[in-house]
Order: sequence, then structure tokens, then C-alpha cells
Amino acid sequence: MNRLTNTLENLKNKSEKALVAYLVAGDPDIETTLEIMMMLVDSGVDIIEIGVPFTDPIAEGPIIQKAHDRALKNNVTLKSIFEMAQKYRENDNETPLVLMGYLNTFIFNKTLIEDNKNNVIDSVLVVDIPGELNLKDYGVYNPNINTISLISPTTKKDRIKSIAKNSSGFVYYVTLRGVTGASNLDVNEISNNVEEIKKHASVPTLAGFGIKSPEDAKLLSQHSDGVIIGSSIVQMIQEGSQSKEFDRIRTYITDIKKAIS
Repeated sequence: MNRLTNTLENLKNKSEKALVAYLVAGDPDIETTLEIMMMLVDSGVDIIEIGVPFTDPIAEGPIIQKAHDRALKNNVTLKSIFEMAQKYRENDNETPLVLMGYLNTFIFNKTLIEDNKNNVIDSVLVVDIPGELNLKDYGVYNPNINTISLISPTTKKDRIKSIAKNSSGFVYYVTLRGVTGASNLDVNEISNNVEEIKKHASVPTLAGFGIKSPEDAKLLSQHSDGVIIGSSIVQMIQEGSQSKEFDRIRTYITDIKKAIS
């Protein structure tokens, strides 16, 4: 049982919801990313999702796209992200780390994924492959790394069944039609779709995209096993990147955690 599975089971046993925080590795730089990761966990985050910079991040809205651009200008690679994760593990060997990225990056760095030295990474979410597939189908395999699948509001019921059964770690339910950072959550649609996913999934279902406020998080946590916060955090990182003052993020995460507790 890896860290992700263990963390989600522990939360379930305590009737608690999972809080996942997303940030882009290397924005504004690797050292600051490492510091923010530690701060996020200190503030109540259960799982960290690390965005792997990519030249054409099609699933992302403008806020996260710009973060990818900034990280790429810093020459951040998957290799440097693994090195960062290794440093992170020197202080925290319990919090699950999830890589969120695009297929080409993982294929090109197949050896990094398959070696996963010291098991520093717990799971991978590949944005641009069908949910019924995982990295193993593309020749990249590590039995100790979960593969998280995405399900969206437009996914047909027959596909929901097969995708839910394929996902390990958790199912990532995309709450919006569109890209990250959009708004206008349809609670009835979310509730119905998560209910359908839970009929078939053996792992928790977490909701992400469009969660901006503690009120949003509280609402969605009532229909899912946890929430994933991304664009709001990335925006705050960008706004604080010059001064390296990120107390606003700490307050925001603390408020989100309280809202879903």
C-alpha cells in the first residue's frame, strides 16, 4: 500500500475529506516550490499534486498556462522535479505526491518513472490519454505508482464504468466543462455524476476544477470524498513571487480545510 492509498483510507476511517493542493513545479523556482509544498502540508493539505511543466498544457486555463511558461523558462524538467521530490522526502515521508502532466513527458522520461528512486512519487495523472488507459498501455510501468483517471461532466455512462474501474489511487472528477480556473459549478450535475462514479469505483472520488472559495469547497465536499484546489493557489504564488511572501496561501488553505471538516 503506497502513501496515497494509505492516506485516503485513513481519512475515510476518520470520516474526513481529502484536501489536495496543486502547484506547478518550478514556479517561481524549484527552491520556492519546495518551501510552498511544506507550507501547504503545515496548513492542512493531505495530498500534493505537482504540475509537470509542458509546452502546450491543453487542459489548463490561462493562470496555470502562465505558470507552466514561467517554469519552462527556469528549465524545469521531470528529472529536476524528481530531485526536488527527493529533497522533500528528507522532511516528509508521509504526504502523497502526485505528478500531473502530459503523456509525451512521461514517455520521454520512462526510466525516471520506472525507477522512481526511493519511491518518492506515489501517483501519476496523465491528462491527455483516455481514462480507460494508463501509462502501462504506453510502455511505462511501475507497480508502486497509482494511475489516476479523469472523468468529466460529458463522459458517457458506459465510459464512466470502465474508467472508474481502471483508476487507482482516486478518481479525479472534473467539475466543469472547460479548462482549469473556470467557474459556475453545477451542483446537481456534480452530485449525479459522482454518485454514478461511486457505483463502479473501488477508490475515492475527488472533485477539482473551479473551486475558488471555502464555500465552493464545502459544497463539493458534501458530494465527493475530497476536493482539489489549483488555480487559486497558482494565482497566489504568482502574486507573491517577487516578495516571496505566501502567508495568504496559508490562510486560504486553513480556511478551505475548516470548510470541508
